[in-house]
Amino acid sequence: MSAVVLHNDATHAIARSSALLANEHAWPEPRDATATQIGCRLHVRGIVQGVGFRPGTLKLAREFAVVGSVRNEGTAVIIDAFGTPENLRAFESAIANMQRGGARVDALDRENLPPPSSLPSEFSIAASATAQPGMGIAPDWATCPACAAESLDPFTRRYRYPFTACTDCGPRLSVFERTPYDRANTTLAGFPLCAECATEYADVADRRFHAQAIACHACGPRVQLRRLDGRAFALDALSCLDDTDATTSLIDKGQIVLIKGLGGYQLACDARNNDAVARLRQTKRRDAKPFALLARDLAMVRLYCDVDATAEAALGSAAAPIVLLPRRTDAPPLAAAIAPGLNTLGVMLPNTPLHHLLMRRRRAPIVLTSGNLSAEPQAIDIEQVHARLAHCADYVLDHNRPIARRIDDSLGRVIGGKFRIMRRARGYAPAPMQLPPGFDPRPQVLALGGDLKNCFALLRDGQGVLSQHIGDLHDAACRADYERALADYLDYYHFTPELVACDLHPGYAATQFAEQHYADRIRRVGHHHAHIAACLGEHAWPRDGAKVLGIALDGIGLGDDGSLCGGEFLHCDYVDCTRIGTFKPVALLGADLAAHEPWRNTYAQIMAEMGWSRFAENYDELDLFSFLESKPRELLDAMLKNGVQAPLASSTGRLFDAVAAAIGICREHVAYEGEAAMRMESLISAEDLAEEKVLDYPFAIPRLDRGRGLPYIEPLGMWQALLGDLVLATPPARMAARFHRGLAVVIVRMAMQLAEKYAIDTVALSGGVFQNRVLTELVLAGLEKSGLRALLPAQLPVNDGGLAWGQALVALARNH
Repeated sequence: MSAVVLHNDATHAIARSSALLANEHAWPEPRDATATQIGCRLHVRGIVQGVGFRPGTLKLAREFAVVGSVRNEGTAVIIDAFGTPENLRAFESAIANMQRGGARVDALDRENLPPPSSLPSEFSIAASATAQPGMGIAPDWATCPACAAESLDPFTRRYRYPFTACTDCGPRLSVFERTPYDRANTTLAGFPLCAECATEYADVADRRFHAQAIACHACGPRVQLRRLDGRAFALDALSCLDDTDATTSLIDKGQIVLIKGLGGYQLACDARNNDAVARLRQTKRRDAKPFALLARDLAMVRLYCDVDATAEAALGSAAAPIVLLPRRTDAPPLAAAIAPGLNTLGVMLPNTPLHHLLMRRRRAPIVLTSGNLSAEPQAIDIEQVHARLAHCADYVLDHNRPIARRIDDSLGRVIGGKFRIMRRARGYAPAPMQLPPGFDPRPQVLALGGDLKNCFALLRDGQGVLSQHIGDLHDAACRADYERALADYLDYYHFTPELVACDLHPGYAATQFAEQHYADRIRRVGHHHAHIAACLGEHAWPRDGAKVLGIALDGIGLGDDGSLCGGEFLHCDYVDCTRIGTFKPVALLGADLAAHEPWRNTYAQIMAEMGWSRFAENYDELDLFSFLESKPRELLDAMLKNGVQAPLASSTGRLFDAVAAAIGICREHVAYEGEAAMRMESLISAEDLAEEKVLDYPFAIPRLDRGRGLPYIEPLGMWQALLGDLVLATPPARMAARFHRGLAVVIVRMAMQLAEKYAIDTVALSGGVFQNRVLTELVLAGLEKSGLRALLPAQLPVNDGGLAWGQALVALARNH
């Protein structure tokens, strides 16, 4: 079995192919010259169902003159093949390297079969068999170019059909109900094929041969545009071709429309219409968090954003994620409220025929955001729409294909020359991942993830899956959705966990769930240890590999000693994790309020670095001084003195908040997690980054407890330089750049010192702060220049969305 994890490039593909075919020499030779036919059974695991793998196998069998059969079993594929040794060798090699419709072979096991008394006359697709499901479920794939063209071609029978699909594209996870992946086991079971579709389904030469999501106008699901209040209206009043085209007209007229997409309902409006976008923010209760945009094609994206080759490949991939792109300064106008204060836009291309048709005659993007209220899960049926979203829109473009499970849009950005996933959902989840070398494949491990951006993970038989993005578990509706999704996975995979991994924090909903349901098998894992383990797992770091320097930068996580951490340098592998460096611990004034009101962090930092008297003596003419003086300082100082609602924390995220508030960004409050840091990053231009290095804000690396404790990053020099720049009225963009550059320098300097002390040559980076492109690219460049190898997640979110994978690996590594 291949040990490569998350195969995504040519090197991985070659390694996988070599591993799968390593036992080629074991092929039996015929007993005599006349007995030229031999037999074998191939057990294939990976992403092999719902991707046209069986039809592809049949075509290969005919190409190599092999007879026998192929069938689904659980979520694996079983192939019984008979032919000459040479032909079977070639057939197996082609199977191992099959790449169609998102297929991926992770393991190919072969057993020899004696030739039957009479050989089959041909190769066929046999009836599926029931078995314990493996860990391979295909993600939903965006419409392939052939199906998109067919839906837009007036000379085809699927012209303007919103559900055109084939073996290379279409819904999978969103319509699966049980294994194996046959139409009868999906939400399309209620749509019997018409004669023409049945002919295509049975034709081995057709790209819809055994395509389970095949449908057309005559036999498949249908869309219907209607008013949410039930009142009648006439489509012809909108001068439209059909219901989808009428929806486009409504959006053009300034309406907000609900659209039933692949994995849930979405809210849509004209991205140029200030009034519509403002109304959407108000009704959705989303004050400032940026909205995603849907563009018709790449040419439209380029009008508004700078798109490099890596971003272009991500936009046009079968996953079709939202890609965070730099906004062009000369772009046509869009509504101001789409991404307030940011120089980036989150843009995606159509991922279903319905979206292609919706954008067909659009000349500008539309806002396309999840159909939910802020912090709630996305609605997936019309009852949820009426209960929670009826006030958001007057119209809904609905359809009658049920959604089996909620799936949000995936999100990522290019950092350090690679596309890196920030939210792993449609198009990526739950594609199986291979365990790194050296792990015991036998235990069934469930990891429950964190409190924010939650995903959970399941490991079994040397493979694992990370669920689609669930969301933040602070909201009761999202917690209920989390429990439903978890029960769905456990039932689907027939999964009985033997080890259950969770975070150390007792206040996390996922940790409380573990304590309530799995108290006898819990394995608690440190927050930042899990972050680093997830990074190592993606990079196939062996279980018994050397320890690395882990740098985990985020908001807050509970340390092994009960301290609140968020800026950590760790000496660790999967089993052990020791804190060997940190950021300076500073009080969180108001505890959880510090994450919502950045000025609290500015005040705490200034009090920790210089005290109020010195601050007043030197900086009393600053606007920042007047602002902080107006706050209830007597109460704040009492909190600091007594440690009441002011726990110490080495949080990088709160340091960013403090600096942003000091230079005038989101000073009073943030509307969403990370807003202050994102706005500060957005100020920085290439010119700002190219300033003289002597202007970088300086940090020191002393030791805690008067030189006897851990080395830590001390920001006193940074604050002195920043406040001096405020006195000089330095532009905020320059101040933001100097902070980012100085912070990157000290992170690399700390890494170099610790790497030398502990004889380390590899650094693993993780935590939500590394979503910041400017800081991350500076750190990566600095580490490379210093001769240290840097690992950074790409296929797993660097934020808490990847936490469960790391938890699972730590729990399994510690299991004896």
